Formats: sequence, structure tokens, C-alpha cells
Amino acid sequence: MKITIDNHDGLGAVDYSARLCTEKPLQIKRALNEPSLLAAMVDCSDGSMIPVRGARVRVLADNGVVLFTGVVATEPVAVYAGAGLTGAVYRSALRAVSEEWLLNQLGMTVGGAGYAQNSGQLLEALVTRVDSAALTSAGTAGTVNVGVFTPQPAQSWSTNAGALAGSAYAAYRVLDGALAMQTAGGNHHTFAVGDGTLNPAALTVSEAKEFANDITLTGEMEPSDYVTEYFLGDGTTSAFEMRHTPDAKKTTLVNDSFNLGVFNKQVWSVNDAGSHLGFAAAGLLLNGGNGYDGQTTLAAMDQVEMGGALVFEAGAVQLSAGSDGVLCGVYSGTTSVGNCFAGYRVRQSGGTTTLISLVNGSEVGTPFAIAAGHVYTLRMRLHCVELQRVRQAYYAMVAGKVTQFGGGMVDAPMSIVFDLQDNGLASSTPATVLYDGTVNTSPATCSFVAVNSANLLGTIGYIRATQNGSGWVTSTPQGAAAQTRLIGAAGEGVDCNFSSTKVTFYAGKIPAADELIAVNYRMKQRAVARLADTASIPLQTAAGEPSTARWMGSVRTPAARSSADCESAAAAVLSFSTDRTAAIAGRYAAVNLQQSSDVWPGDLIQVMCDGGAGSVQAIVRGVTIADGHCAPEVLSYEISFANDWAEALSMKLSTTVAADALLPVSAAAGPAAVLPNLQQMKLTAYCGTTLQMDAGMDAPTGGGFEVRRREGDFGVGVDQDLVLRSGVRNFTIPRAAQFEEYFVRAYDGSTPPAYSRFSSVVGVDIPVS
Repeated sequence: MKITIDNHDGLGAVDYSARLCTEKPLQIKRALNEPSLLAAMVDCSDGSMIPVRGARVRVLADNGVVLFTGVVATEPVAVYAGAGLTGAVYRSALRAVSEEWLLNQLGMTVGGAGYAQNSGQLLEALVTRVDSAALTSAGTAGTVNVGVFTPQPAQSWSTNAGALAGSAYAAYRVLDGALAMQTAGGNHHTFAVGDGTLNPAALTVSEAKEFANDITLTGEMEPSDYVTEYFLGDGTTSAFEMRHTPDAKKTTLVNDSFNLGVFNKQVWSVNDAGSHLGFAAAGLLLNGGNGYDGQTTLAAMDQVEMGGALVFEAGAVQLSAGSDGVLCGVYSGTTSVGNCFAGYRVRQSGGTTTLISLVNGSEVGTPFAIAAGHVYTLRMRLHCVELQRVRQAYYAMVAGKVTQFGGGMVDAPMSIVFDLQDNGLASSTPATVLYDGTVNTSPATCSFVAVNSANLLGTIGYIRATQNGSGWVTSTPQGAAAQTRLIGAAGEGVDCNFSSTKVTFYAGKIPAADELIAVNYRMKQRAVARLADTASIPLQTAAGEPSTARWMGSVRTPAARSSADCESAAAAVLSFSTDRTAAIAGRYAAVNLQQSSDVWPGDLIQVMCDGGAGSVQAIVRGVTIADGHCAPEVLSYEISFANDWAEALSMKLSTTVAADALLPVSAAAGPAAVLPNLQQMKLTAYCGTTLQMDAGMDAPTGGGFEVRRREGDFGVGVDQDLVLRSGVRNFTIPRAAQFEEYFVRAYDGSTPPAYSRFSSVVGVDIPVS
């Protein structure tokens, strides 16, 4: 074994092999999706060549295999070794960490979320986000997609990288400055007990968890019922209180005032070969482009999940004559006008710089002529009743193959409003709405490109993008068409404020008499699922055991954001918890494995027993290598291994369930067979005795729409709270009081009928007279 240390003293990498102390053999510890560690003791009693913190360490086997590269993470400790001819003798105990330690020192920032993206690309983005050239990342391609991944800024880079790799059923490692990641089990090692090079006594197999075929899992808080509350204006009432607590959490996606003099590489990806984007006293400087669409861009690093109430804002905008491009665009695909789902198109019209709304690549709405020297605030508001557009994905090893459970996108319509405010006028000046409309289908994720400049000229004071929960307000004046009521802070020229308890309209924006107000939002509940493997029940019964063996817990990572995600996680757990040989863990010892094929965590190890008649197969979780100080070289390997039920790789589980979860009474045989939720149900007309409803979709085959006065009692034969069942899309609900509430779900003709997962709630506060 050869160890070299570069102390950054100008001498380069110095060979310390002869200085290794036999009383504490050099040891390397490799752990799955964690930094590798090295511990050694060197003799520097002559006072020279004492390793320093930050020194680079490299360890090679005699056959040239690189066993470890890293950095001395702490100052070596002087260890008393005795007395010599010249006095006390000390050794230097050093500890080194693989090179991702350098990225850990830089810290993480908020952001880096990934939605249905390749895990290798997301891992490369984590490197880019810390703006470090310490690692290359050419070996991260070819891994699977993750569902939803959100780095934790309070955690280190390596912790986030390990969580990302784990969620993709993969293993990452850093060696010789190169970051690599591959699907677990990609490297396969087969060993035979008793062939003279292995130690059979070191192989231990133990039952880490018991067999389970009935799994209950809880997850995070999820959006649940779709609520629309209807109020009738009287010309004076400004505040309208809601019956339920909406999901009104506000999350900042991007917020940059461009006052650093350089682009924040943890926020933006800049494509600007012609140096057309820069900085001025007023903020971001737009100084033209190369004349082509999509070639001079300022794009957010992270994708945007197109759910809930989103606001994209460009403030203190000044545009000069000749400008051409797109501002605040969200794109489904590459950055081009044709792929722009929504954005502000800037172009010339008759010698005037004009703003016009861009939706699905086409210009819509009312053009707005920019006045020379005026400063504007541009806002683009998007609202989707679905807050979560991407399902989580979980992975498990099934019959030797990595199998995905869950994943996919959620289809949904989206409302879109473009409004701008002229900041040269009074702060109370109402915003001008350029477009107010709805599209029936929308992308689940988009890239946010703040600037797409063919030839944009001017300045932008700030760019801000926020997710403001689920609230959306519309109103319909008597005899007029419905209009979106703009939500925001006083002074922004908007109509109202949306809180967790009420909607408050500002002076001058109070609904008129008989104006119908519709307040839309989502409720919240704990995500939960219970699944059973029915195929194993007869086998259990035949063996004289109880037909079901239950296990309950919570999903820690990847986050189960919905009950559908909990179902996917439970299905993944059942794929290995019902295999009686799956819950094994153990250790295996051998020597000089580096001579044939070095073993790393994430590799698949198969130990052949009984002359090949039996074997143990599992994923390597850790490897400890110890130098035997021998010639020829003897390196002792101790390998820890486990299967998924003993130690799940793709997910982290806890043995506790959320206290606020409503646990299912019975287990389903698989993910719930549910009908589409009524995302677009609305009130079309009303009078003192009836509510005319449009379900927003046609009735399912053999079924229709079930209306009840309370939640939770849907099903055939439960009639206590039943109001009606309708077999057609448009139906009438009878009413007798000013304050009423109804819960509606679709159902089909199957036995038993399938229902929508969540109710659409109609709440009315409308006088009956």
C-alpha cells in the first residue's frame, strides 16, 4: 500500500508509506451514500512533514487500484508513543474525509428542487449550486428519474447528495476528484465460502425485520377537498370569513434585486455569449441580444411545479424603443416563444414598444403600449386547483431488478391573469389587466426564464416568483361576466387580501350589491395509506399462522406528499416485506479483494454456500479496509450488507405514525381505484330554493355525482346525509337556508362503486329571499 500526502508546501505529493505506524493500521471506511473516511497514524517524531489540516491524501494498493482520495479534515493529533534518546516521541494521528468534504464547507442554499428529473442531472446541479470546481461530475449519467427531490439547506452537501442518490436507488462516491453515481446493484461480486481466500466464520445472516403483508404508512400534510365558497355582495361588506382553513402557505421561489454586481449562480443559469445582460444602478441591465429567440437568457436554476397560486413578477421595469423578447416566461420544453406556456411578449408595433400576453405560444388579450420613461411592475398570476403536480417515485429491488413504484404527473386546468401597474402614477392606481382566462390543460412543471432577449433594451429592478398557497378569488357582477379578483398587498393596485381565515377587499374594490363572490381553495389533511398483499394470505393460513402480519410507520424520505404517494411507498415496502429471505443483514470478511474487483457500497454481493446450492445476495452497505503491514500486501476487507426490508435503500421509514392521521380501517389490495376529482365544479345559477351546479365533467359510466351534507360517508346504502345522486353533469341542489354546505364526489357503476378521492365542497352564504 502506498499513501501520499500533499501539505500544500510546494513539495507536492510526498510518499508517507514508510512513516505508517504498525500500532494503528491504516483504515478506510466506506459507507453507502456518505463520505469515505480514513484513519491512520504516521511517525513524524523527527519534527518534519507533519500533516496539516487541508492536506490532500491519496492511497493506492500495490496493483495501482485507488482506494481513497480525500482531505485531512482536522489538525492531526499528537499521540505520545514513549521516550526516545532525544526525549518524548510522538506520532501524528490523522483523519481524512473524501473530497466532497470541500463542498460541505461551502454550505447549501435554499433551492435545488427537482421534479421528475434524472437523478444524475440533479446531482450535477447540486455541484453547480455550491459553485465549486473541486469535483467533476462526468460519471452521473444513466441513473433513474426521481419523483420530487428538495435539498435541505440546513444539511451538508454530502447529506443532500446521499438523500438524492438513495431516492433513486443509487450509490454515489467521490474518488480522485470525480463524482460518480450508478444504480445500486450495477456491480456484481460473487464469492464462494471455503475457497481458501474467505473467512466463512465472518458471514452472518440474521432476520432484521419480521415478515409483514399489511402495511400502513403516513406521510406529510396533503391538499384535500376542493372548496368553493359563494358570498353575495351588498355594496358595503368588505370582509368575508371562510368556513375552513385553506392551504395558504407562501413559498418564495426566486427573489433577486440584482444588487450584487454579479449573477447569483445559486439562483440563475445565464446563457449570454454576447454579454448583453449586465448590471446598472437600476438593477438588471438589458442591453440587446443576438436577434434570435432563446439564445440570450436568464433562467432560474430550478424547475417550477405548476400548482396552486403562482405569481411571477418583474418590478421597476423600464423598456426602451426597439425592444424584442419575452419577460417572466414559464416554458414547457426548450426556451422558445413556441414553448412559452405563459409570459410577457415584448415587441414592436407601429414604432411603439408593446407588451402583450403570451399563452401556449400565442399572443392573447389586450396589447399595452409602453410609455417612454415610465417604470412598470409586471405580474403574471397562475392558479391551478392542484397544488401537487408531480407524484413521488419509490424504488425497490424485485427479483433482482430495480423496480419503480409510483411517479407520474397530475393533469389539471389553469387560470391565467396578466396585470401591470404604472409606478409613475400614484401607488393606489389600479393594476391594468391585459388577460384573464383559463386553459383546460397545463404542464406539470416548467422552467422559469426571467429574460429571453432577442433584443431587449432597458432595466429591471427585481425579479420575484412566489407560490402563495391555494387561494383564488373571482366575482361576477349582476348581468356581467366573471372576473378574477387580484390578491396582494395594499398599494399594489390589487383588489383584496387572502388570509387563512377571510378575504378582505380594499377600499374602492368592495363587491357591489348582488355581486357573486367565489372563493376557491384547498383544505388539508394527513396523507395515509394501508395496503395488503392478498396473495400471501393463503400461504400464511396454510402454515398455521395469522393470515395478516401488520406493520405501521411513516415515510421520512423521499417525502410522501399525498395519500397516492403513501400508496406507492406501501406497494414498494410490500414488494420486499413479504419475502421471508428479504430481511437479512450481515458481514463478510475476506482479504485482497482489490486484486480482482474492489468492492464499494451499492455493489451487489452474492456469497455462494453449500457448494453453490444456496447463496446470500444483498446490497453492500459498508466496506472497511485495513492495511495488514505485510509484504506482499495484505488488505483485510469487512463488508456489511443488507436487503431492502432490513435497511431500505430507496426510502427511509420510521416506526411511528403521525398522531393526526385518520388511519384506514381496512387494507386495500393495491393503490386505490379512484375516479377523477371534480376540479372544475361550479355554481351556474341560484335562487331562493335551488343551486344550479355544473360538475365540470361528464358523469362516469354507470354512475354520476353524489351530493351529501357531510364528508366521509360516501357509499351505497349510507343515506343519512345523502342529498341526491345525479346521473348527468348539470344538476340542481335544493336549498332552504342562507348558510349551507354540500360535499360532492363522482362515482361509477362498478361493484362496489369507485369514487373521487376527494370531495368538491360547495359552501353558500346567500340569502334565500
